[in-house]
Amino acid sequence: MFGGMNSLLVTGGRVIDPANRMDAQADLLVLEGKVAAVGSEAAAQAPEGTPRLDATGCVVSPGLIDIHVHLRDPGQTAKENIASGTAAAARGGVTSVLCMPNTVPPIENASTVALIHERAAREGAVNVFISGAITKGLAGEELAPIGSLKKAGVVAITDDGHCVQSNEVMRRALEYAQMLGIPVLDHCQDYSLVSDGVAHEGLVSTTLGLRGWPATGEESIVARNIMLAEMTGAHVHCQHISAVGSVRLIREARRRGIRISGEACPHHFTLTDATLAGSDRFWAADGADFFTDEDLKLAPRPHWPNYDTHFKMNPPLRTASDREAVIEALKDGTLEIISSDHAPHCSFEKEVEFDYAPFGITGLETELALALMRLYHTRTLTLPELVAKFTTGPARLLKLAAKGHLSVGADGDLTVFDPERRWVYTREQTASKSTNSPFFNWPLRGKTVATVVGGKIAWKL
Repeated sequence: MFGGMNSLLVTGGRVIDPANRMDAQADLLVLEGKVAAVGSEAAAQAPEGTPRLDATGCVVSPGLIDIHVHLRDPGQTAKENIASGTAAAARGGVTSVLCMPNTVPPIENASTVALIHERAAREGAVNVFISGAITKGLAGEELAPIGSLKKAGVVAITDDGHCVQSNEVMRRALEYAQMLGIPVLDHCQDYSLVSDGVAHEGLVSTTLGLRGWPATGEESIVARNIMLAEMTGAHVHCQHISAVGSVRLIREARRRGIRISGEACPHHFTLTDATLAGSDRFWAADGADFFTDEDLKLAPRPHWPNYDTHFKMNPPLRTASDREAVIEALKDGTLEIISSDHAPHCSFEKEVEFDYAPFGITGLETELALALMRLYHTRTLTLPELVAKFTTGPARLLKLAAKGHLSVGADGDLTVFDPERRWVYTREQTASKSTNSPFFNWPLRGKTVATVVGGKIAWKL
């Protein structure tokens, strides 16, 4: 008898499940949206007529979880909406996203949470989890109704896109979050230090005449968060870590048992501020050691014109030393999560002078490939270690008990990817409404083959 629309038998793949320390050739069965069996018994337990997916030559992992995604819905749907953003997630192998609250209006009350839940249920290609605002209007002055937001279903709070400057307000937010059992995610940016900076403060910004954004602007808030986490016992998660000093602070605090964590984004462990100076300068400065001759046969050497606003993000691209510190932090476990900070913008918004362009790039469709290239193919991380950054780390932070692993009874969310497949990312391939990615026309290595959400194929190559 057919096992149902939410059932699937995945055969022949290399199953990597870091939570259960599994890395083996195995079949996997999902019945009625839940993992039913992994291993030799999977095929035997599959009801007659159960759909099959051949994963020979591919990795089968728990569905990837991206905890830093801007879906722009409600209010900015010219840039992205739930349908297009989750479609992009599915193409990138991401089965669950955490949407940020800097929408219009912000996600600061139960009614907005309910609206997003309803739209996600109707239009979403993947699971959509919601973060609520820390403060009303994301203004950093008065706390949002955190208890009501938690009751409405948010799994974290953040003012992402903004940073709470008041230490007193942040302290109270942490105290409430601690009582409610939810993490606080913080966009670490000291406005008084960063001011109107648009690029990392250093040689490149000085050479190009761009206003500098010092690393201290991030590091000082990371230090503040560590002290408040120690004081309140709450869990503070520092978003998109980019600076060597931030890494050093988090590493030392974690050794002392403080509940502090951080995430890395592919653009920060792949690029440096030298890209702003153009392709030749970048190549000379970085050596592009993650490109092989085989990669470059697929597409010409990527070109980066000066002042390309597609390389403008918050926090900015930093130096090679900062990039290496982020990579080392991923390697030693200081940073346990990789996320995209998917931040779509309309083309006309980016087609202006560098100073006036908005910060942000898209990233859902390229984060896995870039992580494989920069971390796995350079032998920095093993595949299980890399998969854990996208699965067990995010699930643990957000307390998603049924996700991030392939135990029997877990949600049937799977990512099937070929770590060796070479391809070129083009504008024609994107499912996002926006095309503000710096990685178009890049030769990439590693690609999603299928994305399964609750036993149903959400996207297939």
